[in-house]
Amino acid sequence: MVRVTPSDRRAALRTTAGLAAAGALAGCSTPRTPTGGPSATAPSATPPATPPPTPPQAPRAFPHHPTQITHGPRTHPRIALTFHGQGDPATARALLGEAEKRGARLTVLAVGSWLDANPALARRILDGGHELGNHTQHHLDINTMPEAQAYAEITECARRLRSLTGSIGTWFRPSRAARASPLVETLARRAGYPHVLSYDVDSLDFTSPGAPAVTRNVTTGIRNGSVVSLHFGYADTVAAFPALLDELDRRGLRAVTTTELLS
Repeated sequence: MVRVTPSDRRAALRTTAGLAAAGALAGCSTPRTPTGGPSATAPSATPPATPPPTPPQAPRAFPHHPTQITHGPRTHPRIALTFHGQGDPATARALLGEAEKRGARLTVLAVGSWLDANPALARRILDGGHELGNHTQHHLDINTMPEAQAYAEITECARRLRSLTGSIGTWFRPSRAARASPLVETLARRAGYPHVLSYDVDSLDFTSPGAPAVTRNVTTGIRNGSVVSLHFGYADTVAAFPALLDELDRRGLRAVTTTELLS
């Protein structure tokens, strides 16, 4: 028989207390299991195979800016490159990849029917550090529509965005118009968008004028705070993009999301 001495008992108690304290400290850095849920397991030392999803981005009000925004502050060397999200998804991926390689962040105003056909692009845009907004469901001339139809164009695209990302997106831009009519502006606010996002520089890339002309149209007009209108789906835009980013670097202008531009 093994004889247990008083000193052995004291040593065992000290060991048990130390293990309990270590367990309490470990619990501070791990999520608590909800009451009635499964018991917690030790976290794996191996990181997850895929990164966690990007948190949803939501509309934000900027009280010191007008309801229809055409540009940001002129005091900082930053601009926003905003893309109408429609067209060949291959050009979208090419532009997103080039932007990320160069440290540029974009604002994409997506057409709802385009997201219906290419749902994975919503998460691709957000996971690249860009922001995603609403460019109506079918890309029709929204300023000429009756109220109910125009509101449906905004809210149907908002529902697509919410179903894919958990949010209606950060911005609304009217389709086939640089600026929203007073009615469409009101409808956008009703749908949850405090601002309409316009622009002060138009690349005219949708006219397919050639890559040098796209670059020239943008670089001639940009300055601190500019919001530039560009499009996915046009080969000229893809061809012009590296030169455009080179010129931004030369001028010391940083391409940021529109939310960052206004913050």
